Amino acid sequence: MSDAWLWVLVGLAAAIAAAKFARDGILLRRLVRWARQPVGTPVPDATGRWGEAFLALHKRARKTAEQREQLHEALDRFQQAAQAMPDGVVILGGQLAVEWANAKAEQLLGIDTAHDTGAPIINIVREPQFVAYLQGGQYAMPRLLRSVRSPGQSLQVRAVPFGQGRLMLLVRDITQFERLETMRRDFVANVSHELKTPLTVVSGFIDTLVDGWEDLAPDEARHMLTLAGEQATRMRHLIEDLLTLSALETDAPPQEEQMTMAAVLADVREEAEVLSAGRHEIVLVDHGPSLLLGNPRELRSAFGNLASNAVRYTPAGGRIELLWQGDSSGGATFAVADNGIGVEPQHISRLTERFYRVDRGRSRETGGTGLGLAIVKHVLERHGGRLQVESRPGEGSCFTAHLPARCIVPEPVRSPG
Repeated sequence: MSDAWLWVLVGLAAAIAAAKFARDGILLRRLVRWARQPVGTPVPDATGRWGEAFLALHKRARKTAEQREQLHEALDRFQQAAQAMPDGVVILGGQLAVEWANAKAEQLLGIDTAHDTGAPIINIVREPQFVAYLQGGQYAMPRLLRSVRSPGQSLQVRAVPFGQGRLMLLVRDITQFERLETMRRDFVANVSHELKTPLTVVSGFIDTLVDGWEDLAPDEARHMLTLAGEQATRMRHLIEDLLTLSALETDAPPQEEQMTMAAVLADVREEAEVLSAGRHEIVLVDHGPSLLLGNPRELRSAFGNLASNAVRYTPAGGRIELLWQGDSSGGATFAVADNGIGVEPQHISRLTERFYRVDRGRSRETGGTGLGLAIVKHVLERHGGRLQVESRPGEGSCFTAHLPARCIVPEPVRSPG
């Protein structure tokens, strides 16, 4: 082969190499531009090895995008679940910095994630107990926090370490739980006290009678037995009221039936007259619907409690009015008005609390258990009603039981003639 042909071949090879290099450069630039585009941009056209490379990179990018999307969806689900939690959740990073908080945590701790993200939480919630707990590093037990921002609010705070130096802070509002626990303790103490007093009296009389029966005159023995019987009756009434209140506080709805109000009102008036023993003027005014839908035993008990309270707290010679009438909303009211001793304004809101008494001594003297108005409140609530109290010291009181329209049975329509 001559030198001329050799140079021709060399030149041709060089040209082919240059063209391939130029093509590779173009495809490389396309690859770089494509790599800078958003995920999902169509892959550049190419053939041969470059086409295979583009396709492999495209598959890898698509798979990475799918994984990223799955992670985003998982994170969204986690945040939605955390937002739906009834407790506050805060994620803390290094230096106890706020990384994320749900809406409940923002409400309970006063965090504003739009401005507080990245700030140490101890600079946001500055209560000493809270700061000492987080900085102490002892997270095995939760800590009770009395909120300064919201007086009377109690929070249970628990830190859970996770990851690399991170904490998940769980915050729960236990104000209502503590209130219920206090009520439970007070209730047990009150029941114990209310039972202990008459039981002590009965036990003392029995011991006296056993030890000195032969030395006692018949009248003295009879007097002791009478007093012991009165205390035993008081204990029986207390236990009956406790059982009634316990049954009313269950979630089971009342068993309702039609009631003839004339008969109910007559029973309530008769019970009040027996308790009064002629010491009061008791008047019944019936202008209300003749039929009522409800639980007869519960409503009769509620109305009877209102009437008996009026008898107990109205001095002899006083007047008590029992008024049954319809109201403007289609419902009805049973009101008991008296001209008795009345109630100071500061006591009215607490009258329906169990064992709450304005005058403990007078209540015991009149035979009250301290549960009557609590029973009335629960009965009315179970029937969708409410209790209204109006009173003026020295002038009297009016207790009104409101019943909704659904409890009223329409009067039957009678055809003319």
